[in-house]
Amino acid sequence: MTSLLRRPTLQGSKPRCRCLPVPLTLNSMDTTAPAPVDSIQHCRCQLPKMGDTWSQLPWPGPPQPAVLLVSLLLAAGVMHSDAGTSCPVLCTCHNQVVDCSSQRLFSVPPDLPMDTRNLSLAHNRIATVPPGYLTCYMELRVLDLHNNSLIELPPGLFLHAKRLAHLDLSYNNLSHVPADMFQEAHGLVHIDLSHNPWLRRVHPQAFQGLMQLRDLDLSYGGLAFLSLEALEGLPGLVTLQIGGNPWVCGCTMEPLLKWLRNRIQRCTSDSQLAECRGPPEVEGAPLFSLTEESFKACHLTLTLDDYLFIAFVGFVVSIASVATNFLLGITANCCHRWSKASEEEEI
Repeated sequence: MTSLLRRPTLQGSKPRCRCLPVPLTLNSMDTTAPAPVDSIQHCRCQLPKMGDTWSQLPWPGPPQPAVLLVSLLLAAGVMHSDAGTSCPVLCTCHNQVVDCSSQRLFSVPPDLPMDTRNLSLAHNRIATVPPGYLTCYMELRVLDLHNNSLIELPPGLFLHAKRLAHLDLSYNNLSHVPADMFQEAHGLVHIDLSHNPWLRRVHPQAFQGLMQLRDLDLSYGGLAFLSLEALEGLPGLVTLQIGGNPWVCGCTMEPLLKWLRNRIQRCTSDSQLAECRGPPEVEGAPLFSLTEESFKACHLTLTLDDYLFIAFVGFVVSIASVATNFLLGITANCCHRWSKASEEEEI
């Protein structure tokens, strides 16, 4: 039995080292110069795969139970190390769900399990997310970052998160939504950007390519204007929340409101909460109560009669001006002569 448990040795069999792309962690001992996230690689030595090892051995005869047990244990160890299922400190991991919420974190945790599907980082103090943070987590479906201190997200953060469906960025300090914010995240179904009080601008192409997006929440921000181009490329949109923003209902808002009125039957909206903050004549009016008559002044056009009337008024004013100047000149001349005659009589 002892001989059966002895580890087989092969001539020329050595641990194989290969470079694997892994995210840069706080525990990394790499001292080389920084490189782009997509190109960061750490070299790890791996033992030969069990299949490779036993395929080089001569056939020993019928399999022995002890040999099979050792093989299974070794295989399980290799599989466990390859899967990268270690759970970060202060987080709980269960069934591909990683919960790091309410831990007063100032930065995102490194080295998540590679098969993470649901990641919650809510109720922390995270201000930034490093570029390429989600590169290795191809299975990620849900990302919850609400109630943090995020000001912006790095470009291309969701470049490899092609299966991401639910994203919650509410209760942060985001100031704008750039064009490349959701780049390649075409699987997004729900986006929550509500309660970002400093959110002033949404790029016209911010949601470009999100054909599956159904729920979009932009409520309680600082938006005064929203381009029609930002929404008209979302054919699957079902729920749109835009209330609680200081909308300026000027002429530039007419295309968006017209589009929203046409979609109101198919798109649920918080119409009662969306109000105009300006201009003064419509302040406090519900956004969806404005009709085409409200923007009539934006489409004033002059007819031929208007132009003729303006020309006639201009001509009359010109004649009146000339006549007035003529009368003033005569009056001044008469006054001058009368004054001169009076002086001569006194002499």
